[in-house]
Amino acid sequence: MKSSTRDNVEGKLHQAKGKIKESVGKLFKNRDLEAEGTVENLDGKVQEKVGQLKKVVDDL
Repeated sequence: MKSSTRDNVEGKLHQAKGKIKESVGKLFKNRDLEAEGTVENLDGKVQEKVGQLKKVVDDL
């Protein structure tokens, strides 16, 4: 698997996990878990963008 594809997949997984943590944190009024989910979600978005950039560079 290309590193760009791996970054895209891992980024989406982190986003999904982050959204789940955010939701659970909100549901149980756990600010730490909610914040952790927000950070993981953002990390996933960044990782996905890195994968997209790698793909563009590979296509050049």
